[in-house]
Amino acid sequence: MLFKIKKQKKYSFIEEGEGHPIVLLHGLMGGLSNFDAMMKYFSSRGYKVYAPNLPILDMPILNTNVGNIAKFVSGFLKDIVKEPATLVGNSLGGHVGLVVTKDHPDLVHSLVLTGSSGLYEKSFGETFPKRGSYEYVKKKAEEVFFDPKVATKEIVDEVYDTVNNSKKAIKILYIARSAIKHNMKNDLVNIKVPVCLIWGKQDGVTPPEVAVEFEAGLPNATLHWIDECGHAAMMEHPELFNQILFEWLDPKVKKEK
Repeated sequence: MLFKIKKQKKYSFIEEGEGHPIVLLHGLMGGLSNFDAMMKYFSSRGYKVYAPNLPILDMPILNTNVGNIAKFVSGFLKDIVKEPATLVGNSLGGHVGLVVTKDHPDLVHSLVLTGSSGLYEKSFGETFPKRGSYEYVKKKAEEVFFDPKVATKEIVDEVYDTVNNSKKAIKILYIARSAIKHNMKNDLVNIKVPVCLIWGKQDGVTPPEVAVEFEAGLPNATLHWIDECGHAAMMEHPELFNQILFEWLDPKVKKEK
C-alpha cells in the first residue's frame, strides 16, 4: 500500500488516521515500508499513525550516533505530534525509543519494542553484510527472518546499494558501533511507562534472552512471543503482531479518555 510522504520543517514522514498517536521507528537497514501493515491496520482503528524517516544516512559522520537520532525523534514529537505518543521501534528504532523515553518521559505515553537493540545484539561483523557479493548480501538479509522469502528482491537491493556506497556504509558502521556502546541496561529501571515487548522466538540478531532481560529490567513491561519469527515480527507476522499490540494498547488508551 502506498502512503503519501509529508515534508514539514526538517521532517519527512507519513501521517495517517486520527486518534491516539503512534510513532513508528524503523531499524538501521529498514525503512518506512517495513510498517505498511501496521499503518493500514491502526490508522483504520482510531489511531493517528506517524512514520518519520530517521536521518541515519543524512547526518555528518561525527554526529551519526544513537543519541542524535533520539534528539531528532524528540524534536519530531514536540514539533509534529504535540502530545504523548506510543513509540513502536524495531531493532535500532527500539533503541532510539528507549533513549527518547528515558530522556523525555513527558513525550511518551507507552513504548513497544520488537527485536530492539540496547542490551545485546550479534556482533557487528556477524550482522553487517560485506561489500561486494550480491549473493552474500542476499544470504545475510534472509537470515534476519525465519522465512527467507520475506527478504524480497526489493529489500535485498536496498541493502546491497547501501553497503556498496562507501559514504553510506561508513555511516552505518558509525551507528552500529554507537548502538553497541550505548548500552541501556542500567537505565531500564528508570523507564516507568508501559512497555510491550513483541519478540520473534527465532530472532537471531537480538536473541530471545534479550527480550527476557528487557522484561526483567523494565518496571512495567509485558512480553509476548511470536513463533516461527525472526528479527522483524511486524513484517513476518503482521496480522498476529497487530492483534497483540491492539489488544495490549487499546484498553490503555480508552481508559485515559
